[in-house]
Amino acid sequence: MNMTVELFDSIINTSQDCVFWKDSKRRFLGVNQAFLDFYGFESADLLVGKTDEDMGWHNDPEPYRHDELRVLAGASTYKVHGKCVVRGEERDIIASKRPLYEGDKIVGLVGSFIDITDVLKRQNRSGDLQIVYTVHYLRHIHYFDKLLDETPLDEILDPLTGIVSRMYAINFVNSLIATGTPFTFSIIDLDNFKFINDTFGHKAGDTVLKTVTRSLAEYLGKNGIIGRFGGDELLMIDLRDIELSAKQGFFKELYDENNNVLRQNISLDQGSTLITCTAGCASFPADADSFSELFGLIDKTLYLGKSKGRNCYIIYQPEKHRDIEMQMLVKHNICDDLINLERLFEHGDTLREKLRSVLSFLTDFLQIPDLYFADSENRLRSVTDDRLEADITGISELSDDTLYTTGDLSEMEERCPVLYETLKKRGYGSVMIIRTGNGSVTDGWLICGVRRRFRIWQENECAVMFFLSNLIHSYLLLTAKQ
Repeated sequence: MNMTVELFDSIINTSQDCVFWKDSKRRFLGVNQAFLDFYGFESADLLVGKTDEDMGWHNDPEPYRHDELRVLAGASTYKVHGKCVVRGEERDIIASKRPLYEGDKIVGLVGSFIDITDVLKRQNRSGDLQIVYTVHYLRHIHYFDKLLDETPLDEILDPLTGIVSRMYAINFVNSLIATGTPFTFSIIDLDNFKFINDTFGHKAGDTVLKTVTRSLAEYLGKNGIIGRFGGDELLMIDLRDIELSAKQGFFKELYDENNNVLRQNISLDQGSTLITCTAGCASFPADADSFSELFGLIDKTLYLGKSKGRNCYIIYQPEKHRDIEMQMLVKHNICDDLINLERLFEHGDTLREKLRSVLSFLTDFLQIPDLYFADSENRLRSVTDDRLEADITGISELSDDTLYTTGDLSEMEERCPVLYETLKKRGYGSVMIIRTGNGSVTDGWLICGVRRRFRIWQENECAVMFFLSNLIHSYLLLTAKQ
């Protein structure tokens, strides 16, 4: 069935979510019927060509403007909690936004939101919430000390996690910039949080969020505050660790498995799960002297961490990160990646030459230093190192279902000791293995790894490696017939 304009209108206008789309200047181009009903408009004519600020929907429009500028730079936001004024009443909403592309160019954005005011009221009556920051605790920070004279604590805190809500966390950052107070600003993203919600349910997702935020706030202590930016993204304002060496030491401890902060096993009703996080940070005034520039840097370092396989932190350093373009980090079109991989694979006459041709792409895409191929006779060879050749009998024990991944190399030691020792000597901590072949026929195994432990292999990364394994299988079939 072709997607006609009439069909699109029917789908969009039967959605119960409020849907809108805007141009690259953040001006409304259109909205659906649920949006019109929510604000009480009869048609979109009153909106088209205007921004949120023109409509006066937010008491503090800056966070929402910044969100949309972030999306127009190539990022996406998911279930961000915010507030909007509807017929004189401030309502709670959660919104998601994505960029609109025309070819490779971002030409606007599309978003949707739902009203959660009544849900939050029921939650507040349920008693199933945690309070991380008390009045007594926040009084030691000058900004919050003044704020609490006129603002109740429950308005300042995020209703689920008990840490500082988005608006007041951002306002605190702006107050530090206005007074010239040095600090380190971080954004922290829970890895694969959607998978947790989809697999264990939203109640489990709430448990994970509350556990991580409480651990993080306790670890930071009175050196700053933790805020909830939206969804599974957190903000950390650290007033102590400003110099590079101090930040490196702080994050190294934060990611230490023994500290149970950003890497921890969390017990759920259905069992337990390992939770990891990705973080990006920069400091004021050393790295940037305005909020928009500083947030742009932490956003960039966060996405750089995601591109390196998540479960890591990136500290902004001008000499390393200044010239990295945000849009190149966040826009990965899987179709383009596969086409590019196939084009590169066509180079070279032998399998070794073909794998060398694709290695530069894989090094950039997967952040791996080398690629290995073990043939059906269990002989392992490196693409870059002619000297490496090892017998790795037992590898089939690892990849019964074609794909094997681990973030802890020691899991391989008993089942495949030779491969374990080979990879361990090369310093690897996490590995992905893809079986190449068709059905019961095995051509060999593709192996790639990274040196740090607990690398999280993403679905698109596995898809690229599966595609490469199919290219290898087709090549080997063709050469066998010749």
